[in-house]
Amino acid sequence: MPYFLSKKGILTLFISVTSLVSYSQVLTPVPQTTASERKTLSDSALLDVVQKQTFKYFWDFSHPVSGLSRERSNTTPAYGNEVVTIGGSGFGIMAIIVATERHWITRDTAVKHLLKEVNFLLKASSYHGIFPHWLNGATGVTIPFSRKDDGADIVETSYLFEGLLCARQYFNRQDPLENQLRNKIKWLWTGAEWNWHQRDMGNSLYWHWSPNNGWAMNLEIRGWNECLITYILGASSPTYPITENVYHKCWAVSNHFINGRLYYGIKLPLGFDYGGPLFFAHYSFMGLDPHGLKDEYADYWEQNYNHTLINYKHCVINPNHFKGYGENCWGLTASDTYNGYNAQSPANDFGTITPSAALSSFPYTPEYSMKALKHFYYDMRDKIWGDYGFVDAFNESKNWYAESYLAIDEGPIVVMIENYRSGLLWKLFMSSPEIQSGLAKLGYESPWMKK
Repeated sequence: MPYFLSKKGILTLFISVTSLVSYSQVLTPVPQTTASERKTLSDSALLDVVQKQTFKYFWDFSHPVSGLSRERSNTTPAYGNEVVTIGGSGFGIMAIIVATERHWITRDTAVKHLLKEVNFLLKASSYHGIFPHWLNGATGVTIPFSRKDDGADIVETSYLFEGLLCARQYFNRQDPLENQLRNKIKWLWTGAEWNWHQRDMGNSLYWHWSPNNGWAMNLEIRGWNECLITYILGASSPTYPITENVYHKCWAVSNHFINGRLYYGIKLPLGFDYGGPLFFAHYSFMGLDPHGLKDEYADYWEQNYNHTLINYKHCVINPNHFKGYGENCWGLTASDTYNGYNAQSPANDFGTITPSAALSSFPYTPEYSMKALKHFYYDMRDKIWGDYGFVDAFNESKNWYAESYLAIDEGPIVVMIENYRSGLLWKLFMSSPEIQSGLAKLGYESPWMKK
C-alpha cells in the first residue's frame, strides 16, 4: 500500500574480483523473466524488480576497502580507479537500509558493511569534520574535485549525514555491532563543524572550504536548489549548529528563491523558472518528509508536487518536438547526455530523458511515474535496462542511450520509491530528535514535530 496517494562529477569503475565474489554471495539475484512474464507483473512486483536491480549498483560498486560508493560505473581517463563519492555514499547508505528492510541482504551483513564505511570515514580526510566531495577509497585522502575544490564540501557531506542518521535510527537493537555502529555515527555527527562554514558566524553559509585555498571558491548556498538539507542538518547539529539567522539571511535571499509564477498553468512557489532539474525535489527529501512541511516561505509538498507536474507537462506538451517525449516518457534532471553531462530542465532541454527523474518522483506523481516506469521497462527495455536497472539517460532524437549508471541518480530511485511505498526513510530521518529540534529552530512545522 503506498505511503500516500498521490551532480556533479565524473568518477571511475574499479571493483576487485574478490569483492565481486563476496558481494554476490550475500545478495540474492533478481529473478530473470521472459518478455511475456514481464507483461503480467503487478505494479508492486514491478517496483520490487526495479528497486532491487537498482540497489545492486551500491553493492557491486562499493569500494572493496572503504565500502563507500563510486559515483559512476564507467571508467574515465581523467581520474584513477580509487575515487569514491561522499554524497553518493549517503544515498547508498539509505539504499542499504531499504535492502535490509526488504530482506535482499541480511541485517547482520548490512551492519558489517556500514561499519566498514564509518570506520573508514573516521580515519579519512575531513576539514573541521566536513568531508570533501571525493575521497581515495583505498587511502581516505582527498581527491580534488576541481583545482580549488580540494577541501570540505558541506553539501555533499549533508547527503552523507542524511543517510547516516537514517542508519542510526534504523539499526537500533541492543546488539554489540549495532551499538558500535550507532556510537561511531554519533562520533562523526558530533564532530562535524557545520558552523565553520558560516564563516565567523556571519550571514552567509559557504559551500566549500580548503586548507590550501581557504574560502576561494566563494560559493554561498542560496536557495532554491538541492541544498535545503544542508541548512536542516546544520541547524540540527547538537555540537556545532548554524544560527537560524543565516537561514533567513542567506538561503532565503536570492534572485531565484521566491517565484510564485505560473508555468503550464501551475503555480511554482519557489525556484528558477519552470522549477529547474527535478533532483531539487529529490535529494533533500530522501529523508526530509515534505508532507505538511511548511515555513514562512513555502509549503514544501506543494513546492515539490508542482515542480514535478511542471516537468511532466513540459514533456507532454513537448514544445521543442523531441522524439519520444509524452505522458509515458518524461523526466528532466541532471545526468549524462550525448555530449557530456548537463542539468536538464524545461528551461534547459535538449531531448535527454533521465529515468531517475520520473521514478524518483513516485511520491509526488505515482500515476505518471508508473506510466513512465512501464514504458521504460516494457517498451524500451532492450535499450535502457541493464545489470543495475535503467541506464543513466537516453536521447531518442540523437539515437543515444547511455551505458553508464550514476550513484546520485540510482540512489534516489531506490529510496524515493520506498518512501512512496512505505515511508521508511522519512520515518527514520524525521524520528531523529535533533532533526525535529533543528526544524523548530528554523521556524518549520511538520506532523512529525512533537508539540
